[in-house]
Amino acid sequence: MSHDPYISSRRHFLKRSLSLIPLAAASGSLLTHEALAAEKKSESVTEHYVPAFFNNDEWRTVIAITDRLIPEDELGPGAVSEGVPIFIDKQMELPYGYGHLWYMKGPFADAEPELGYQSSSVPRETWRRGIRGLNQWCHEQHNAEFSQLPSETQDRVLQKLEEGTVNFRDMSGKLFFTQALDNTKEGYLADPLHGGNQTLASWKLIGYPGARADYPQVLDHPNQPYPLGPVSISGKRII
Repeated sequence: MSHDPYISSRRHFLKRSLSLIPLAAASGSLLTHEALAAEKKSESVTEHYVPAFFNNDEWRTVIAITDRLIPEDELGPGAVSEGVPIFIDKQMELPYGYGHLWYMKGPFADAEPELGYQSSSVPRETWRRGIRGLNQWCHEQHNAEFSQLPSETQDRVLQKLEEGTVNFRDMSGKLFFTQALDNTKEGYLADPLHGGNQTLASWKLIGYPGARADYPQVLDHPNQPYPLGPVSISGKRII
């Protein structure tokens, strides 16, 4: 979601930058060409999933947002086919979604990220309120909900959220965008055990070996790419 100087590829940005970011936290902006997103999609593990937290209307919006943040392109499958919406839905029913991992009593104030989570809304509230506000705004401006808009329009809407130029009645648009983007990246980089990254595509992309426990064969070859494919906690692997 950025201006013309950044128009190259969301996934090229991902490949350059996310190898340096812990799997549990990531933030930033991702871009791609519409022509690449329009190519044949990988089979999606999200298609037959029944969400536990999101209702049907919300689920369409989650899928649409994650698809625009990390779409499929020539470097691999996108967020939707990798199950990132599933990851997000599952997180909303865990302690993280309820805000049980943070101190959630007031006062609440704007502060540097290093000082911890500052919003009075826990993640599940941020998603629910943000989706409602987003779709209301889209209806007012475009006579359709977000998931029904053309991809180019969706990108412009997300850019406005990121810039903080669109806000909702009970939610900062930028806060919602940050929540959505962080969770999308987390799901794309997570172990498949948690719902996303089902084919280990992101680990393969950045050269992350995953849960492999034996590295002696590479100790004599410093500064060279790890030669074996990633392995998940459950034993799923790419040779």
